[in-house]
Amino acid sequence: MSASRTLTAAVTKDGDWHVARCLEVEVASQGETVDDALANLREALELYFEDEADPADLAHPLVTPIEFRISA
Repeated sequence: MSASRTLTAAVTKDGDWHVARCLEVEVASQGETVDDALANLREALELYFEDEADPADLAHPLVTPIEFRISA
């Protein structure tokens, strides 16, 4: 039986690629577009959880910008 879960993805640009990372577990993927990177991450997560326990108890991280100073 399959179940649907929602986790948090962060996507960044790295050269010509978009890198998608799951913030709750150590899984990442990449693609030429944001949509490709997310689709590849979704597939990687499905493969990851074939061998891992159900992620029902994972807490979603707080994602927020933070301001800091850089010395000149």
